[in-house]
Amino acid sequence: MLPGWEIGGKSPRSGVFPQPVRFPNSPPEQISFAPPDRHAVVSEHRHRSKVERIMSRPAWLSPAIVLVFIGGAMMMSVSMGARQAQGLLIGPLSLERQWPLATFSLAVAIHNLMWGFFQPFTGAAADRYGAAKVAAFGALTFGLGMMMVGAGGVALTTIGLGVVSGFGLAATSFAVVLGPVGRAVSPEHRSSAMGMGSALGSLGMMAMIPLAQWLIGAFGPTQAVWILSAFSLASIPLALVLAKGEKASRPAASTLAHQSIGQALREAWGHPGYRLLAAGFFVCGFQVTFIGVHLPGYLALCGMSKGAGATALLVIGGFNVIGTWLMGQLSQKYRPKYVLSAIYLGRAVVTFAFVMGPKNEWTLLAFAASIGLLWLSTVPPTSTLIASVFGPRYLGMLFGLVFFTHQLGSFLGSWLGGLIYDATLSYDVMWAGTAVLGLFAALVHLPIRDQTLARAAA
Repeated sequence: MLPGWEIGGKSPRSGVFPQPVRFPNSPPEQISFAPPDRHAVVSEHRHRSKVERIMSRPAWLSPAIVLVFIGGAMMMSVSMGARQAQGLLIGPLSLERQWPLATFSLAVAIHNLMWGFFQPFTGAAADRYGAAKVAAFGALTFGLGMMMVGAGGVALTTIGLGVVSGFGLAATSFAVVLGPVGRAVSPEHRSSAMGMGSALGSLGMMAMIPLAQWLIGAFGPTQAVWILSAFSLASIPLALVLAKGEKASRPAASTLAHQSIGQALREAWGHPGYRLLAAGFFVCGFQVTFIGVHLPGYLALCGMSKGAGATALLVIGGFNVIGTWLMGQLSQKYRPKYVLSAIYLGRAVVTFAFVMGPKNEWTLLAFAASIGLLWLSTVPPTSTLIASVFGPRYLGMLFGLVFFTHQLGSFLGSWLGGLIYDATLSYDVMWAGTAVLGLFAALVHLPIRDQTLARAAA
């Protein structure tokens, strides 16, 4: 078709007489009714179909982002999966070594606390030096910490699981992996990308639970710990894939805000919405860690089979993948603070219904599926909210700082669960606290001011 011509109506195949062909810069009365070239119309139709097919694909899913997902998400899957298996290991290890349950509960609590304490630092290091280097060192450290647990001894187990593996998990989890994604993807697609990255990283939760259960039954809990440490060390070469994708997807320096780390921290902590977001994430950590660590023991008290805990955690992991992706999509359509409020309200309702209802296989599966949809689905809207308000330059560090409050809640959820059970031989107080905190978090997100700061927009 000649450039500048505008053809209206349908193609000649439709049987409808073509609309006039208007020449550019011609007066309105100078109109030619010459029929358009049939081959030109068909060619244009095929061209438009091809363009529409290309535009229908996710605009942000470039080959570089795919490499970031493959390398970073798989490394996160290994560490997050081994961390999720702690709920299955805590009972058998206590029984094998004849330790009180509170001993391992304290080690797991320190692990969660150190994970949160180191997360702002590993996030800042990934923002500055690259996520691949930090993740490779984190996988090495996590594996070494698990080896210390396998070696035995109360002090060695507490330090290895609590401090060393806590640092390793901080260097291979969300703040490190999602930073490159948030900086490489445009704001209109950021939430969807965050959701997919979080969902891929959560696959390890689903894969590791049945594997850990089988390893414990086949080789014993101590040997299972050694094998999990070997998985972590074997994931180190994936950092090369992450580095390649991170380099290819790195945005131009001119698109990032020129701001020092100190300025970014002062700006964020001075924002009331950031503090409210941190308070909500504290509740998230308390809830998921208490359930993840102590649900198998609670089910045993309810007279359910030994495999019920592993089944519940497996279902949680599977539905967590769906929920994390889904909440990323919803955060793209709706304001993330409202998505977060709905998630916490849903947790409160689901928890109350499960505790007050009968305990059987069907109610357990319904609870596991429902809470799985709401498990780590807080990560995409939280990270998206931080990036949209403060910009993506220091996303890893700012998300890591909020995640520290998440892990303060995790510390209390794990430790208090064991402490209160040892004192009362019941988890009723913890379940009640989990439901009440869910209502608190649902309300605390509503007043957050989520408008982009003028500095971040510039």
